[in-house]
Amino acid sequence: MTVAVEAMPLDVPEELAASEPPEARGLTRDGVRLMVTRVSEDQVTHTRFDRLPDFLEPGDLLVVNTSATINASFRATRLATSGPRAVEVHLSTHLSGSQWIIELRNVSTEGSSPLLDARAGERLPLSGGGTALLIEPFDAPGARRSGSIRLWVAELTLPLEAMQYAARFGSPIRYRYVAAQWPLSHYQTVFSAEPGSAEMPSAARPFTRGMLERLASHGIGVATLVLHTGVSSLEAHESPYPERYRVPATTARSVNLTRALGGRVIAVGTTTVRAIETVASPAGVRAGEGWTNLVIGPDRGAFVVDGLLTGLHPPNSSHQSLLEAFAPRHHLARAYDEALHERYLWHEFGDVHLILP
Repeated sequence: MTVAVEAMPLDVPEELAASEPPEARGLTRDGVRLMVTRVSEDQVTHTRFDRLPDFLEPGDLLVVNTSATINASFRATRLATSGPRAVEVHLSTHLSGSQWIIELRNVSTEGSSPLLDARAGERLPLSGGGTALLIEPFDAPGARRSGSIRLWVAELTLPLEAMQYAARFGSPIRYRYVAAQWPLSHYQTVFSAEPGSAEMPSAARPFTRGMLERLASHGIGVATLVLHTGVSSLEAHESPYPERYRVPATTARSVNLTRALGGRVIAVGTTTVRAIETVASPAGVRAGEGWTNLVIGPDRGAFVVDGLLTGLHPPNSSHQSLLEAFAPRHHLARAYDEALHERYLWHEFGDVHLILP
């Protein structure tokens, strides 16, 4: 399924890209800014994340992703007739055994960019004695563009178990706006429990133990699920790729009970929306697990999720399409304009946006 929504033009100045964690800027995790928009009133409020309970109601339910981020970036060498050169291998999704979906990226002093001219059969030496053998293109909808291939199915040969190898030789995926390398702990959330995400489910990053206690005291519940995120460096034309998810029976019951009692279901992050809506219908939610290729947009809408907490990211077509399932484009355009005017910080270490009905 492709995404039909054309991305809104948005020029985010480089200085508004969050280049380091809030803690490095002298803030607590819950000290980042929060923009709250109410769709029914076309209203925008600017506050801090530590005020989140003030905008929720007793009986509301937050649904969060407990997938933990892994060290998914590895230095590699591309062997070419012109001589070896350094590249990066980004793990995206574990398939089975030693096979992974990976992204190859060129490296330069200014950061990295997709490497699009690889060929099946290439073998790339990795740090620490590992290798990645390119088997075939990952043939998901939108994965190819003009004959170029961005994602590959690869066979990894590693000297250690994959997670042990990643912990020793890998590093968190980062893009050019994050100049320094930060420890993996900065890419985990308070909910992180099951390793598997190539990139952090970042909407949940501002939560703290203290915040969870305050939410509980306000009568606001929390339910959990797992969706292991792949690489987020999608091109504007690309739909999200299939990802592994698991929605437990306890979460399905919590969502259905919340809706039956008139509460609101608020998803923390677009990954959570994708997982819960995969097992949802207008009648409610069931438990389930497997692979999801669901793409949510304004036509399909959301069956059980009422609101969304999300980071601020320049809208590619798939991200914007999902947001338009919760708010019309004119409302999102106003929110983005205000975020730029108020100088919110963007990307995974930046500020956050709560969309309420």
